[in-house]
Parts: sequence; structure tokens; C-alpha cells
Amino acid sequence: MIDPLPELSTEQSDPRYSQIDRLPTERIARLMNQADAAVPAAVAVVIPAISAAIDAIAARMGTGGRLLYVGAGTSGRLAVLDASECPPTFGTDPELVQGIIAGGPEALTRSVEGAEDDDEAGGAAMAGLDVGPLDSVVGVSASGHAPFVLGALAEAGRRGALTVGLSCNDRAPLSAAAEHAIEVVVGPEVVTGSTRLKAGTAQKLVLNMISTISMVRLGRTYGNEMIEMSAMNSKLAGRALRMVRDITGADHETAAQALDSAGGQAKTAVVMIQHGLDAAGARALLESHGERLSDALSG
Repeated sequence: MIDPLPELSTEQSDPRYSQIDRLPTERIARLMNQADAAVPAAVAVVIPAISAAIDAIAARMGTGGRLLYVGAGTSGRLAVLDASECPPTFGTDPELVQGIIAGGPEALTRSVEGAEDDDEAGGAAMAGLDVGPLDSVVGVSASGHAPFVLGALAEAGRRGALTVGLSCNDRAPLSAAAEHAIEVVVGPEVVTGSTRLKAGTAQKLVLNMISTISMVRLGRTYGNEMIEMSAMNSKLAGRALRMVRDITGADHETAAQALDSAGGQAKTAVVMIQHGLDAAGARALLESHGERLSDALSG
């Protein structure tokens, strides 16, 4: 059987970097910076595909579905990173957006031999999460060939879930396995085959878009404010207080009292001030408007 990986653009050697071990540090840094600068343009090319996938994901999440990222190696670590930022940023339940990495939690900090190559484990991960028709599964693989990810997408598709493939090569098997294909072709890496570099940057940019825009579509921001966040530390408490003051025009003391009564929930505090309600009344009003602050304020 012919190994297709050496033919992938992400596995090619770029002659521009063949002498980096002999260059001054600043020259290497500039070469890496120049290489990285091309990544946003590569992402821009596939924004229509990204947007279509996001709309499909948000539609399912709006009916109670989950967003599940699946990856191996760097791709898996980026998947877990993006998913783990959703609860503090958007106030989501940790189960709503999840990252699954081949090899399990141990693989977050060290390589787990053979984990990427186990397609059955990918399928088992989807079965273990009881993936169903309301869910969206995004497979992330720079090569687009990772068996663990392909196995996960195949099982997710059999279970009726929406499937999205995010890779950094064209005509990738991952694209063929998914309903929505996103191929950010970034080309060879500065260090040949080290897809934690440009490919990893491209994947993170796309994952940022998927999670952020999905949450915007679900009403989990107010304008560009993180209105769903809870004040869990001093930095977030200060941000929540400023947010409540900016939205309501209330003075510092009024905003602080409302935020305290709301248990640190900025959205609830805003409704309390604007409608003259206690915390329970504000939460009830928000619930009656589908948790959308803009609707609760205008209703």
C-alpha cells in the first residue's frame, strides 16, 4: 500500500528554510513571522465554508445539541483548549462544547503512542458520548488523514450527527467523510512536517470562529460583550462590573449591589437594574425570553 502522507503539502520541505540551523536567531524569527503572516489569508479563502458549517452547528445547538471537537496530537490539544474556554467566556455548561483528544487526558501533555492511528477508538469515543442527531462533531486533523478522527466522524455520521472536517490539505479524506469540509491549505512548515506551526495556527483561528460565532448566534453575547460570563475571579469581577455599568448607565454602587445580588451574573444584574426587579424576577424574565438579554430588555 502506498503511503499518501509524503505527498501532502504539510509534509513537504520548503527550500527557503533548509539552512535555518545556520542562521542567526533574529533571521529565523523573521522567517517564522513571515510564514505565519500567510495563515490569515489562507483562512480567508475558506470563510464561506466556515460560515456554512457554523450556521449548521448553531442551528443544532439551538435545539439542544452539543458541539464536539475531535482531534489527535496538536489538533486534539487545540480542540480541548477551545472547548475549555467556552464556560468562562460564554457561561456554558462544560458538557455543551467538548474537546476529545486521541489517547485521552494523558495526551494533553505527552504523546500517547498509537492513539492517533486507532480508528476504532475514535468511533468508541462517539458511542461513549452517546452522540445523536442534535449534535455537531468537528473533526480536526492537519493532514486530514488521522484514523482516530476519521473513525469518530464515521460513527458520528452513522448516528445522525452533523459532521465537519477541518484540515490543512486539499482533497483530504477527512473532507470526504464530512458534510462540511474546511480545508485551510497553508503549505509546508518552517520545520518540515511540524504541523503545530502554521497548520496549528490556522486550526486555532478556525476553531475561534466556530465557537465564538456559534455563541453569538445563540445569543450568548450582548453586542460584543461577554454578558453570560460569571465573575469567578477579581479580573472577571472587574470586567462584569464595568459591563453592567456601561450597559445600564448605573453608578458604581448600584451596579456592584446588583451584581452581588445576582451572584456575579452580569446579565441578571443588567435586567435587575433596567426593570427594577430582584434577582429571581430578572432570571424569570430572561427565561421567558429564551435567555437573550436584548429581548429581555426590549420586552
